[in-house]
Amino acid sequence: MAKIVVPGVEVAQKPLRMAYTYTDGEGTFATVISLLSEEGKLIPLEGPYEPLQDDYVIGFVAEVRFGGYDIDIASPYRAFLSSREMRTKLSLGEIVMVRINKIDEVRSMELGDVRSLKDGILHKISPVKVPRLIGKKNSMINMIAQASGCRMLVGRNGLVFISSDGNYNLAVQAISMIEALAHTQGLTDRVSHFLSEKTGKSIVPPSADSNMNQAQTNGEGQGQQEQYGQREYSNSRPQYRRHNNYQR
Repeated sequence: MAKIVVPGVEVAQKPLRMAYTYTDGEGTFATVISLLSEEGKLIPLEGPYEPLQDDYVIGFVAEVRFGGYDIDIASPYRAFLSSREMRTKLSLGEIVMVRINKIDEVRSMELGDVRSLKDGILHKISPVKVPRLIGKKNSMINMIAQASGCRMLVGRNGLVFISSDGNYNLAVQAISMIEALAHTQGLTDRVSHFLSEKTGKSIVPPSADSNMNQAQTNGEGQGQQEQYGQREYSNSRPQYRRHNNYQR
């Protein structure tokens, strides 16, 4: 059974390169409050978002500049999207999904592979809890999409885009539930029961095959989810939501 560890607790008796840890040359120690599995896997429960190259993140246009755009990705570090990466112009406040192409020595980011996201809202969760929201083989996020009828995109920075063509209030409730209970066992069953009660339908996690097929779609239509990036988990900033100002 996984146990909770606090900063400074040894998580391995040898030096390992792991996110949210440090080493003294002999052992590896946690830097944030985390769950440590019996297999030695460390799952952080809190911590700031640490950008990595090739992360797919979600944000919005914070400032239009000559030659490009400053994108707010809920990070203290500057994120810039060059107009050379664009075929069309973006508007102030427009929601986008982007890939982190490059990070310099002061952690300023160059972005690319931009995709404009319209007709939806942004919801913020702690990025370290993104894996729990996605679920094993996309099971959790697909279940929410199935129940709410919303198209959902999850950024590694903890920003979640929820389309407004479904019951996005239900989707937000389910996401908030997952964030609050991310450290508990049996979370999938709890969320399944919650969604079934709210919809009056039997909502169960999709099968592994349907999860893989759904994750490979391009997100057209309702009730579909997309997962981007290869990170096992990300990190957090204080929660906030953008409904009215950035609703499309």
